[in-house]
Amino acid sequence: MSIPSKYDASQVESKWYNYWMKNNYFHSTPNKKEPYTIVIPPPNVTGILHMGHMLNNTIQDVLIRRARLQGKNACWVPGTDHASIATEAKVVAKLQEQGIDKNDLSREEFLKHAWDWTHEYGGVILEQLKKLGCSCDWDRTKFTMDDDMSESVIKVFVDLYNKGLIYRGYRMVNWDPEAKTTLSDEEVNYEERQGNLYYINYKVVNADGSVSSDGTDEVLTIATTRPETILGDTAICINPNDERFTHLKGKKAIVPLCNRVIPIIEDEYVDIEFGTGCLKVTPAHDENDKYLGDKHNLEVIDIFNEDATLNSFGLHYQGKDRFVVRKEISKELEEKGYLIKTESHIHKVGTSERTKAVIEPRLSDQWFLKMEDLAKPAIKAVLETEEVKFFPKKFENTYRHWMENIRDWNISRQLWWGQRIPAYYFGDGNEDFVVAQSKEEALEKAKEKSNNPQLTPEDLRQDNDVLDTWFSSWLWPISVFDGIRNPENKDIQYYYPTNDLVTGPDILFFWVARMIVAGYEFKDEKPFENVYLTGLVRDKQRRKMSKSLGNSPDALKLIEEFGADGVRVGLLLSSAAGNDLLFDEALCQQGKQFANKIWNAFRLVKGWEIDEGLKQPNSSKIAIEWFEANFQQTLLEIEDHFSKYRLSDALMATYKLIWDDFCSWLLEMVKPNFGKPIDFKTYKSIITIFENNLKILHPFMPFLTEEIWQFIENRSPEDALIIAEWPNRKPVNKELIQQFDFAKEVVSGIRNIRKEKNISFKEKIGFSVLNNEKTSTIFDDVIQKLGNLESIEVVSQAVQGALTFRVKSNEYFIPIAGSVNVEDEIKKLTDELNYTEGFLKSVQKKLSNERFVSNAPEKVVASEKQKEADAIAKIETLKASLASLK
Repeated sequence: MSIPSKYDASQVESKWYNYWMKNNYFHSTPNKKEPYTIVIPPPNVTGILHMGHMLNNTIQDVLIRRARLQGKNACWVPGTDHASIATEAKVVAKLQEQGIDKNDLSREEFLKHAWDWTHEYGGVILEQLKKLGCSCDWDRTKFTMDDDMSESVIKVFVDLYNKGLIYRGYRMVNWDPEAKTTLSDEEVNYEERQGNLYYINYKVVNADGSVSSDGTDEVLTIATTRPETILGDTAICINPNDERFTHLKGKKAIVPLCNRVIPIIEDEYVDIEFGTGCLKVTPAHDENDKYLGDKHNLEVIDIFNEDATLNSFGLHYQGKDRFVVRKEISKELEEKGYLIKTESHIHKVGTSERTKAVIEPRLSDQWFLKMEDLAKPAIKAVLETEEVKFFPKKFENTYRHWMENIRDWNISRQLWWGQRIPAYYFGDGNEDFVVAQSKEEALEKAKEKSNNPQLTPEDLRQDNDVLDTWFSSWLWPISVFDGIRNPENKDIQYYYPTNDLVTGPDILFFWVARMIVAGYEFKDEKPFENVYLTGLVRDKQRRKMSKSLGNSPDALKLIEEFGADGVRVGLLLSSAAGNDLLFDEALCQQGKQFANKIWNAFRLVKGWEIDEGLKQPNSSKIAIEWFEANFQQTLLEIEDHFSKYRLSDALMATYKLIWDDFCSWLLEMVKPNFGKPIDFKTYKSIITIFENNLKILHPFMPFLTEEIWQFIENRSPEDALIIAEWPNRKPVNKELIQQFDFAKEVVSGIRNIRKEKNISFKEKIGFSVLNNEKTSTIFDDVIQKLGNLESIEVVSQAVQGALTFRVKSNEYFIPIAGSVNVEDEIKKLTDELNYTEGFLKSVQKKLSNERFVSNAPEKVVASEKQKEADAIAKIETLKASLASLK
């Protein structure tokens, strides 16, 4: 089988992925091996592959492939999330393109369209993950709306309701007017925005409605960022300790434009220092105002429709958008003398995590899950017992703050796509209901609760809302193994708890924390051992990658240009543990070049002619011993990095081992002279070393490594690299490594002189050493070969008429014979010596200045001291070289 001259990823990747799939390497079933399990953070069913997915899934694939090589039963469960808000929006948009209004459809008709859309587009992102090389157990692919997954969600809802943890309440919620649904607190992002403070006058009247006796109108001024909401005002509030407003106690005010008379109330909640010290109270549109409204029994007036246009309370603004009204009403208030002034004001605005719409606080009947007691085991597991470990550890503080201040979870959504809440109403209102897993069960419960055995299925109305998508995905590590419906099945007993979770810190609350809560509530056990929180993918300018900025490359085009292995290397090289990834396509090019380097090294080795009768040279023997020691030291380093989830460092250690130590040093040390054969023993050792290199590189570059592995020899499916054995650990010969590090400096010294003096590398040269360091001669044969030396002579004093260099206190001499003009060389060295001595004086002058040493930063002083030491060493070398030439 001939080896192509160039590595072509496009010809290799689909071949080996299909091979892996055909031989079922990704599939896992319970057996006697140690399980290693990852559940994928399920991407939205609406999604396509972006840079965040690429990073996250590359890391997971590296971990799963390494576990497979370590002999573990590796199981990576893939799947997608139904993403209620995002998917429903996509379906609604598609229907609109077809001239269909969602409101004209029944729920069943709409869901048919949603399922059609999901079947058409839902698997796109999973197919794209295959292009990246992800070795998921595709037979286990789950979707959060699968029948068994939905059944698990409903079972959990009923269970929590029966425990008294789920309740229905009329509360102030976060309303997304674009998606027309409520959101949990965690789905609201707060952004600082430039707005205005509007100062508005309210006319004051006496409690009985009469005006002041002298005929002048008294006014009070309030400051608000939302002038449109004055139409929902039901009180003005002052602080009882504010002496400025003592005379207003018991009086009333008139709301501008709508002329509604409202009470002036007192409450210490009002901040005397903010604005004017007077607060307008709009209980329907602000959580704090709702608190005041409840406390003082105020009227509640909701002025908005569900899309944030104004309703009938909006006077002549009815039907207009809130932001349009803000501009128009401020103009009208100014024209009529109510608006006194406007000031610029920076304040925080809540926006929807999904649609980016500005959130509207709204009073609504919703379903809530009590979280305080549920959170306690999850807090303990991370912050006390460390049953669940975070990498990097810094995220524990974020977790602590959220979990210790946790609020009840609003779990209902006003959508049709999702698991429908299993509450069934009977009677005329929404007060009488039962919660059950099926309508049949609900009917029996309703008959009992209503004491009416005549009730029929037609008398029941199921709640229209669906559950928050996160209410299904918080069960993910359990439900993918059917652990809710069948808690004793073999899969859940074998694979749970899972091992590693790899995800972004942006869903630490949405998903990670809630999964830990669910694990202890439903399995009485952690859902995973380790959580590796990746950074965000940013561009070279540190901007977050996004479609709007146009700075996010097309993931599939990157794979097409650089190969999946090149992209994987590029992503990981720029991804320090837990820090944001500064992505640069040049790193993918570096990954592609690395693949080419390894391919060319393989072609070199396979191109050698083998002579089984040749004896192994000593230089090859010691070179192989050194590399094996170095390999073991690097293996220790790699495994330490893996244990700390420092995958970038693990890859870099592998990269240096293969590019520098293997390709640049070992192959140079063992390769036969041009046109000569290599001995069989050395060749076999190099192939074994190459195979071990492929094993540790495989998790990072699976396609290239499998291609070379299969080219090395014809292998059966049982011998594929993907299921090979991770290299065994052996003792590290550190002394041999140190001795070679010294030898490398000697070789570099020889090569530098050859280059500087233009001495051909093909020309054999003499070489002597003054061995002041008592250096071992074990690598002399290697030095002789790599330096192309006639021999290495040990001398007791400096050699005259020779070029020289030092390594530590050892002096090395290369006779210049006719290769160099001695007089020219003496002049050149003298000039360099004079310059270096002058430079040394300037550095020492600076270091003798006490003011500089005491005031300069520590790093600057250290740098100057290093310059001094380097200059002194160079001067010694130059003097030695001059002495040997004179």
